[in-house]
Amino acid sequence: MLPYGRQSISEDDIQAVVDVLRGDWLTTGPAVAAFEARLGEVAGGHRAITATSGTAALHMAYGAAGVTRGDTVISTPMTFIATTAMASVLGANIVFADVEEDTALIDPDAVDALIDERTKVIAAVDYAGHPADYDRLSAAAARVDALVLDDAAHSIGSTYKGRPVGDLADLTTFSFFPTKNLTTGEGGALVAKDPLIAQRAHEFHFIGLVRDADRFAVTTEGAWHQEVHEFGFNYRLDDIACALGLSQLARLDTFRRRRAEITRRYDAALAGIDGVRTPIQRDDVELIRHLYPVRILDQRRREVFDRMRADGIGVQVNYMPVYWHPVYADAGYRRGMCPNAEAFYAEELSLPIHPELTDDQVDQVVESLVRALR
Repeated sequence: MLPYGRQSISEDDIQAVVDVLRGDWLTTGPAVAAFEARLGEVAGGHRAITATSGTAALHMAYGAAGVTRGDTVISTPMTFIATTAMASVLGANIVFADVEEDTALIDPDAVDALIDERTKVIAAVDYAGHPADYDRLSAAAARVDALVLDDAAHSIGSTYKGRPVGDLADLTTFSFFPTKNLTTGEGGALVAKDPLIAQRAHEFHFIGLVRDADRFAVTTEGAWHQEVHEFGFNYRLDDIACALGLSQLARLDTFRRRRAEITRRYDAALAGIDGVRTPIQRDDVELIRHLYPVRILDQRRREVFDRMRADGIGVQVNYMPVYWHPVYADAGYRRGMCPNAEAFYAEELSLPIHPELTDDQVDQVVESLVRALR
């Protein structure tokens, strides 16, 4: 089966991990610090805190933002459930804003219609690697003193109006799962513009430990002392994973170029093919395309999916609207809330795209798709 996504591991990546295994630090060591520093540079010069997963990074973001019971988080239904689940577990009320018909990104007009004084966070998702409209989302958030979160699980390496992902929102979370734009195995990170929020996130992911003597409530202990002011979690990413991540970051431009080549090849091959609608790219965006999501028209998505899978092509569907999941349906969310998102889901099919995909394999995918549409 030709996978829709997979990691690209070089000999340098392997050597980076081996070097850590032969060293003194397996966790909380220099590779973590180096990876976080480099991530911060890539993300616009802001502090980065690594995490055990993209989901953990989202939990850190909402926790550091002070999201709690009674707060509202406005988000998109066109995402993996972790985007909203980590706010839900903190007691937030999730309000789903519909997506733009053409991009499947959260629609700023829909956000404008939903935002109110209870809104704590607007959580956007850079679906398929394409950044959302952060100028308009930030303007909406500013009206009610809310924060903007960019779930950038798909988009590290993309830019919006010349600014890198990581510099577009108050909080940005990354995922480094093997199918993403770069990998640490499992892993993720949070980038925060506000240093105080960044420090809260750091402590949240470090079991809540405070090590700054100037902030100690207990002042009678020795140099060993550390204390907890707010409960946290152990979401620390280790040096082994961070060594791989640091090596992968050095290859990010190569990954971007190859994903762009594959995108252009798909665009050209599928232009004018009846029954298929290809993804768009806005003029103010440079993206590293994590997914290549076509739309299969005429209610044929399931048929085409099954035929291509039988043909050995690992197509995928990304994603079922979040509020269709039973955990939200049981809480009273109903189908029909976001018609654009539901229409997109009914047609979406992700074609294989990853740096190891060859031109011949891209052609094989196209041929399989064309056969499935006959």
